[in-house]
Amino acid sequence: MSRLRVRPSPPDAAGVVLDVTPQSAGWSHVGFRMLKLSAGATYAACEPARETCVVVLAGTADITAGGKTFAAVGGRLRVFDDTPPGAVYVPQQTAFRIEASGDAEIALCTAPGAPGFSPRLIPGEAMTREVRGAGANTRHVRNILPQDAPAHSLLVVEVLTPSGHWSSYPPHKHDTAGDGETALEETYYHRLDPPQGFAVQRVYTDDRSLDETVSVEDGDVVMVPRGYHPVGAPFGYDLYYLNVMAGPKREWMFRNDPAHDWIVKPKPAAG
Repeated sequence: MSRLRVRPSPPDAAGVVLDVTPQSAGWSHVGFRMLKLSAGATYAACEPARETCVVVLAGTADITAGGKTFAAVGGRLRVFDDTPPGAVYVPQQTAFRIEASGDAEIALCTAPGAPGFSPRLIPGEAMTREVRGAGANTRHVRNILPQDAPAHSLLVVEVLTPSGHWSSYPPHKHDTAGDGETALEETYYHRLDPPQGFAVQRVYTDDRSLDETVSVEDGDVVMVPRGYHPVGAPFGYDLYYLNVMAGPKREWMFRNDPAHDWIVKPKPAAG
């Protein structure tokens, strides 16, 4: 099995089905935890040195953080619904509690924090939407916690890639500080519709010291410590993924693989 692929498990006593920490990933910034909570179930935590973006991917939950209560966060039935998720930003050193109103799927996206931030609801109307790519490279993006929203190091985005399309394509990377890039670690939390499907993700570097092609199933996480990381959805299966990114500089700047950059460059005009 790939060292970059993390598979879900049945929920533990706290509802955790998947947990990626900087220690388990062997990096410095990104953490990702996935919860599945039943109606009335609760989850509580406090990250002393890390900020958290709580994303209610499906279902509804009441979230309390730093003495503030955010009621009925979320509401969509599944990640493939064309509606925003619910989200709450929780700064470092702030205790928070989640109570599910019904069955709920909740992602905890974490990264190093800093003083000066307050808990807040991230309303759906603030999550900008965009369409990237063209043809079989088209995908639909929702910015949950982009670089122009208050946070210290976290970036969070969700993407829907239609059946038969490619995403994070042409292959791009963001693992070097400078030269038009920022150094960002990244996780991809994948879902498939219908759920028995699979997708394919390749993670590779210029020198091929890292070169893995991962068969992704519903609920898997792929860790991207460095390198290019395109992903493809086979015909018949829509692909959703939630990205968490963080690094020393909170800015998303990337470089396409020069071998494939021609795909998005304008064709020269006819003479």
